[in-house]
Amino acid sequence: MTIVASNLIWGVGPKTIVRDVSLSVCGGETLGLIGPNGSGKSSLLRLLSGLKRPRSGRVEINGRDVARVSRRNLAREVAFVQQNAATDTNVSVRDVVRLGRTPHRSALGGWSSADEAAVSAALAQVDMHGRRAQAWQTLSGGERQRVHIARALAQSPTILFLDEPTNHLDIHHQIEILRMVRDLDVTSIVALHDLNLAAMFCDRIVVMQEGALVACGPPAAVLNQALLRQVFRIEAEVIELSGSGRPHIRFCSL
Repeated sequence: MTIVASNLIWGVGPKTIVRDVSLSVCGGETLGLIGPNGSGKSSLLRLLSGLKRPRSGRVEINGRDVARVSRRNLAREVAFVQQNAATDTNVSVRDVVRLGRTPHRSALGGWSSADEAAVSAALAQVDMHGRRAQAWQTLSGGERQRVHIARALAQSPTILFLDEPTNHLDIHHQIEILRMVRDLDVTSIVALHDLNLAAMFCDRIVVMQEGALVACGPPAAVLNQALLRQVFRIEAEVIELSGSGRPHIRFCSL
């Protein structure tokens, strides 16, 4: 297993936001986190990545308790892509991706050939190498998200966490980004709002409701009419997508 979480509880003040969640993620898997707004998806993502520490429970990444790993060492294995990371600084695409090498560099160390190779490889993986000299401000939303992912890949992680990476993108770029993430040679944990995109691109889906894990498994086993009614309060028909074995949700009109 790449990630094993046991009995995670976390909250703010008296409010509990993540309630006794246990799960495991296998190497190379793309795991989707879905649930209504306020269900605890983003908080769980930050607990799993080590960005937040639980009130109780434990997270192990590659066999090590993340609470006992320094942030710098953890950043050499784990990368996190936020929803809407932005910068107002006039920098190039390459400069943004170079930031991903920070965990691998010493305070006195110069820019190495290994750093340059990692940046070039990351840009190539997201098909942005040809735009490495382009100014950040001139990029479209989809291109910026690709660059954010490239910066994460420049860390040379084994695990990639993404918090709603398709938020505010048009459908073409949503599909493009998720297809790219699925095809990366890393373990990916992705928080998503769109249920059909989760069904299309995730190997397994975790469903959150009021901070608790209420379902986990392959999309076809998890997404059904009863769950959609109970968790998302919607009426929908679930059909198989073009013989793929993956479900497609057809929402019922009111």
